[in-house]
Amino acid sequence: MMTRTNISTSISRLVISLALLVAASTTAHAQKLFRMEKDSIPLFCGFSVSFDLVGPAMLMFSDHGEIEGALRINLHDQWFPVVEIGVGKANHEKDEVTEIVYKTTAPYFRLGIDLNLLKNKHQPNRLYGGIRYAFTSYKADITRKGLVDPVWQYSTDFGVEGMKCNMHWLEVVLGIDAKIFGPLHLGWDVRYKRRISHKEGDIGQSWYVPGFGINDQDTFAAHFNVIIDL
Repeated sequence: MMTRTNISTSISRLVISLALLVAASTTAHAQKLFRMEKDSIPLFCGFSVSFDLVGPAMLMFSDHGEIEGALRINLHDQWFPVVEIGVGKANHEKDEVTEIVYKTTAPYFRLGIDLNLLKNKHQPNRLYGGIRYAFTSYKADITRKGLVDPVWQYSTDFGVEGMKCNMHWLEVVLGIDAKIFGPLHLGWDVRYKRRISHKEGDIGQSWYVPGFGINDQDTFAAHFNVIIDL
């Protein structure tokens, strides 16, 4: 019994020691990743403006999309606080199942920060990861034309105009941008969007949310950006 107790105690101590070693190593790597490098590069390295091309293309070729721009501050070529502002629009009239018409146009806003993931932070090309908090408050028109009353059998229009809604969500971002010439960069990013809170209208869920996309618990999106360093 004493031998088993000693063995159990030894194993427990070994597991705890390994756990502490792994935790210390992980903390050291995290501190190295997020520590601001010390060199001759100043903290403030300018800012950039960017415009997404995917949203306008969707507006041209589908029934929803966005027009969006961003302002990004460069801190030591490592951290990039960013503000994104856009306008989302939907005019969905071809629902073959419900025949419901859905329309909305509204602004949306995102605040976040990106981290340059490359070892050489000061080269002109960047690989970055980031996070965004996003919000929109919008009004939607949801109508159904030619609905037949089940009792009186006459045709009538049904729906609501100006239904007030809002949504808060988070986005996880992974992207690249590459210098083309001078201040011009081109880049793309992919995003995972997760709804954190929302308020719908009285007659059901919105079909589309400005800045978020087709309404669901979560979704993915991609941007292709034209970036100008200033």
